Amino acid sequence: MNKILLCCAAGMSTSMVVQRMEKAAKEKNIAVEINAVGLDEFVEQIANYDCCLLGPQIKYKLADFKPLADELHKPIVVINTMDYGMMNGEKILAEALAMIQNGGQVQ
Repeated sequence: MNKILLCCAAGMSTSMVVQRMEKAAKEKNIAVEINAVGLDEFVEQIANYDCCLLGPQIKYKLADFKPLADELHKPIVVINTMDYGMMNGEKILAEALAMIQNGGQVQ
């Protein structure tokens, strides 16, 4: 089962994105665990997941988080602003799964 971590300022705004992603996964019969956390939980949580997606509002944290994610071999990217704003769970899920399968390389 793929495990996807979403991280935002407080872990709340991404919770709706998580719900949309879970709905898309269920419709496609994809076993996935998705969780949203706040900035302060990233360091303690990243090791437990296959990849991390950052909310666009904290894209400035990518430079801080990427070294740890790289050390743990966990791909990390910022969610596309348009997809995030439109709550496009299906597309965000597909991109996260592709990132995991491609060893962190974003297509």
